[in-house]
Amino acid sequence: MRRTSLAHWPCSIARALDLLGDQWTPLVLREAFYGIRRFDDFQQSLGIARNTLAERLRRLVDEGLFDKNAYQDEPPRYDYVLTEKGLDFYGVLAVMSRWGDRWLSEDAGAPVVLHHRTCGHDTHAEVVCAACGEPLRAEETAAHLGPGYPARLAERPDVRARFG
Repeated sequence: MRRTSLAHWPCSIARALDLLGDQWTPLVLREAFYGIRRFDDFQQSLGIARNTLAERLRRLVDEGLFDKNAYQDEPPRYDYVLTEKGLDFYGVLAVMSRWGDRWLSEDAGAPVVLHHRTCGHDTHAEVVCAACGEPLRAEETAAHLGPGYPARLAERPDVRARFG
């Protein structure tokens, strides 16, 4: 059964989920932030099937989150290096970790703690308004149509009701 593509939906969340596709893709990215660069190291750290890992890495390269750099010719072997687009995914993982620490951690506490080398403190992700720096909370935020929303859909009654 083939999954429905969300790549062209007028929603950045849907598009991001389409790219991620499954549970393994964010974990591959997480391992890259932990310093993993090579196929065998990803495979060993995650315990993921080799064919599944090969497909996830191919997709992340194709989507521009990794650069694939040869480090050996015979047999061909590659380093997978985060690009600017890949590095920008760090905040997503940090926020997911924060949510998981709050709602899914056991009594022992967070399994992994982030340490901010710049200031020297252990920390966690916070989502804040880019303009004023205040925490961004659902009850204090409204969504409205942006310039990339398709005009043909913007006139639909359900869309107008959702976005005012």
